[in-house]
This record gives sequence, structure tokens and C-alpha cells, in this order.
Amino acid sequence: MTNTRFHPRELLRAFLRPIDPALLLLLGLLLAYAMFVMVSASPERVASLQINSAVALAAMWAAARLPAQRLLNLALPLYVVGVLLLVAVDLFGETSKGATRWLDIGVTRIQPSEIMKISMPLMLAWYFQQREGQIGLREFIVAGLLLVVPVGLIMVQPDLGTSLLVTAAGVYVIYFAGLSWKLIVPVVAVGVIGIGAIVGFGDQICQPGVDWPGLREYQKHRVCTLLDPTQDPLGKGFHIIQSTIAIGSGGVFGKGWMDGTQTHLAFLPERHTDFVFSVLAEELGLIGIVALLAIYTLLLLRGFYIAAMAPTLGTRLLGGAITMIFFTYAFVNMGMVSGILPVVGVPLPFISYGGTALVTLCLGIGILMSIQRSRVLAQA
Repeated sequence: MTNTRFHPRELLRAFLRPIDPALLLLLGLLLAYAMFVMVSASPERVASLQINSAVALAAMWAAARLPAQRLLNLALPLYVVGVLLLVAVDLFGETSKGATRWLDIGVTRIQPSEIMKISMPLMLAWYFQQREGQIGLREFIVAGLLLVVPVGLIMVQPDLGTSLLVTAAGVYVIYFAGLSWKLIVPVVAVGVIGIGAIVGFGDQICQPGVDWPGLREYQKHRVCTLLDPTQDPLGKGFHIIQSTIAIGSGGVFGKGWMDGTQTHLAFLPERHTDFVFSVLAEELGLIGIVALLAIYTLLLLRGFYIAAMAPTLGTRLLGGAITMIFFTYAFVNMGMVSGILPVVGVPLPFISYGGTALVTLCLGIGILMSIQRSRVLAQA
């Protein structure tokens, strides 16, 4: 009988083989940034953040080890399971703060809508890959229907932030698959006209008793608060007012780490989750913001490079969509805490406290690593 021994160096090499060094470095910088900010924003959560980071990195490594094509082959079952869980939430879900988003599975509670952030782009990338060479209007209609079903179920919960992210993930895949500008421009035009109408007639349509079709009352209040937060400075407008004060007071160099007055005098709400950007802007100033934006930019560039060089249509679509998801997270969060977008509960990617969101984002990093590895193996 032969006694096979593995040298520690070989084990380490096998462990690191699926890892893309550039992505790992950028992710490490973001997690270190998150830890640095969390010590000031909410020191009692630092230990929990470390555990969440370890779990997220393990999920990233597991996704990176799977071949990209195998990930795409998992798309259909993941999508079906995700939709069934969303239906189960609507039927048997737990309600908290007026929203029914969680499902008790005995051991713990899960939020099935988070699954769709990954399974939605996977599903559409797999679908378009199956139809490669014959993608036409019918394929885009089918893709739209595949997107509408889970988004509709998430909006019923209601969860505007997650439905926005799932919609964006699906739309990115559809756009990268070659959707004609002739179909995109009318939708964009309607959106611009709608936003213009809201801004122009805000005083009239924000009056009590005026119903907005398709939106709940609290969602209407979010938009109206965005237009003029001073109308309710101690209520609906409090978050935005205090956040913009924190961001503006940071100046160029900031007030200093752990010296933010808005943060430590408890004026800034949700400072460890949705409004963590306001904390770093107040304490680290413009320099801290530019440093964070530089890391995000490098992450996006690396993601787009991996997507552009991917060996198959499905992996190109998937890589591009996941990279754009990172952009969407950052853009929406920074926009809402700066007062240019409604507050919809979207975390700052890799920085905000929250285990589920961090695991989902690191799974996206792992998928990009898997796509990069598939390209290297294809060229070998």
C-alpha cells in the first residue's frame, strides 16, 4: 500500500488555486475598511462582523472552486427554489415592522429574496447561453417574464430595496445580451418624464390623501421626504437631514476617527448599516471617501475585465451583471444617504453591517473568480 503525503506547500497551493489575487486584495481592503469604520460606528458589533466576514469568505472560496459552467447549470434549480421560497414567504412568512420578508425553517430565519440577487442573473445568463445564436424579441420577452415573477413576489412583501437590486441584476443581463436601444429609450424616456412630473408637481401630489398607484403610503412618504425633508424634520426627514449634516461637516480631512459628533451623539440613525457611509464621510472626510471610491473603481475594472475575457456567452453575461450589481449597491446607498435618492434600505457593499448581504456580495466575488479560473483553464 502506498502512503501518499501532501506537502504543506502543495496543500496551500491547492487551497489558493481558485483565488484571483487582485479580487482577493481588493476585497481584503474593503473588509479592513469596514472593520475600521465599524469600530467607531458600532464597536459592539465588531466581533459579529468578523464572524460574518469569515463566513462570507468561506462562501466566496466555495463558489470560486466550482467550475463556471457548473454554476450556470445550477441556475434553473436555484431559480425555482428561490421562487417557491418567495411564495412560501407570502403564505407563511414572519412579519416584522410591517414587512413579511422572513421564513422560519426551524433552525433559523432566512430571507429568500436574498437568494434571487444571485440566482436571477445566473438564471438569465444560463437562459441566453442556451439560446445563443438565436436571441431575438421572443427571448427578451421570456427573460422579462422570468424577471417579473420574483420581483413581483418581493414587492408584495414589501421590500423595495431588494426588488430594485434584483431588477437591476436581471436588466443588466438582458442589456448585455443585446437588447436593442429602440426598446430601451422609450422606457428611459417614460422614467425621465415621471421623475420630472414628481419634482414639478411635488407640492400637489405629496398632499395627504393623494394616492400613488402601485406604491404604499410609506413609499410615497420616502419620495416626498426626498423632495423636501424639512417638511418633517423630526419624523420622516430626520434621517436624511442628519446624514447630510454628517457628510458635509466632514470636510476634506474629516473630524477624526471616532470623533464624529453626529455619530457619537446619536444624531445619525442606523449608523452601522444603511448610513455607515455618513459615518466615514464625517470622520474621514473627502479623503476617506476618495479612498473608498478608488477601491470600488478598481473592483469594477477587474470585474469588467474578467467578464470581457470570459470564454462563453453565459459567463460573459454573468460576470458583467455581477460587476454592475456592485456598482448599483454603492450608487444607490451613497445616493440615498446624500439626499439624492429615496431611502430604500440598500447597504454600502462590503462596508455596512449585515451577514446576509455580505455573504451574497462575496458569493458574487467568488463567481467572478470562478469565471476567471475557467478562462485560465480554457487557455491552458
